[in-house]
Amino acid sequence: MTRPTPRPSVLAIDAYVPGKSAAPGAARVFKLSANETPLGPSPRAVEALRDIADHIAIYPEGSSRALREAIGESYGLNPDRIIAGAGSDDILELLALAYVGPGDEGVYSQYGFLEYKIVTLAAGGTPVVAPETNYTAEVDALLACVNERTKIVFLANPNNPTGTFVPASEVSRLARSLPSHVLLVLDAAYAEYVLREDYEAGVALVDAHENVVMTRTFSKIFGLAGLRVGWAYGPAHVIDALNRIRSPFNVSSAGSVAAIAALSDRVHLDAAIAHNARWLPWLTQEISALGLNVLPSVANFIAIRFPETPGLTAADADRFLTSRGLVLRAIGAYGMGEFLRLTVGIEEANERVVEALSEFMQSARTRHNAQADVHG
Repeated sequence: MTRPTPRPSVLAIDAYVPGKSAAPGAARVFKLSANETPLGPSPRAVEALRDIADHIAIYPEGSSRALREAIGESYGLNPDRIIAGAGSDDILELLALAYVGPGDEGVYSQYGFLEYKIVTLAAGGTPVVAPETNYTAEVDALLACVNERTKIVFLANPNNPTGTFVPASEVSRLARSLPSHVLLVLDAAYAEYVLREDYEAGVALVDAHENVVMTRTFSKIFGLAGLRVGWAYGPAHVIDALNRIRSPFNVSSAGSVAAIAALSDRVHLDAAIAHNARWLPWLTQEISALGLNVLPSVANFIAIRFPETPGLTAADADRFLTSRGLVLRAIGAYGMGEFLRLTVGIEEANERVVEALSEFMQSARTRHNAQADVHG
């Protein structure tokens, strides 16, 4: 018996598994596993959704012209060099489909976003992983992986799930050093959260090079994850190629009007930035004080490293926290099985996490010491 068979590269893909969102048995659940904003969407975005409800029988405008113009106005960009998509994941897939094929390679860093491997394999290419140093992408390691078969280098900056970033000077060096046939994709999904002076999302590099693209999203700080809206800014020839293969109506009317409204609400955006600026360092400091290693993050989440001691592991902590309604993200799929990723939440959630982790560490150490005394 025969049947249709997918390409081998498709069967080599480990399907992306999102973080859990439930905590059975808990009276109240705080989902801190998906890097969603605790402030929710702008009220203007919600109102725009309500206003368009009676018009959803009509197809959206095919090129997302109004959305691209709003993005262009907000960021000072040429709308003709912007493409919108169903989340930035859609853009990443289009980039791989347009530039990677059998025999080609896509390079990304060791703990980079899993989607890079997925889209490279889906396009028929071969993923190549560059080692990181201290859970941070390293330009020289990325460049060492580049050869005549390389078609794309993906760089998440800041990176998910580590929260680390590559300074603007190093990203610029990467762009200057890449061969002209290699496309550099700067994934800046968390750019709005970064307050470091030595960070640049990628606009200047796109303007300076013919082989650099920047991707962005409305899923994170703008709070529109459920609507799936993303965009990219790139050279005209790249945007032209992507427009040739994207779906005709790849951004919904609802997503488009909500994103336009969200861009107009600077007060809400500033509140989200301020909230993160307050709680990110607080969580880092308080959790570090418990004896846990926290990777330095510039995004809206932190990666927490747990000991390998039985009873104190990340899996043990995950079960303990879930039982208390605190849902974090296990990131073993990234090769970081000793870590849990924690999204910055509302004040109550942040304080509860620290209290619960303090209880977990104390009780687990007590049990471990008691067992050691028995066996000693």
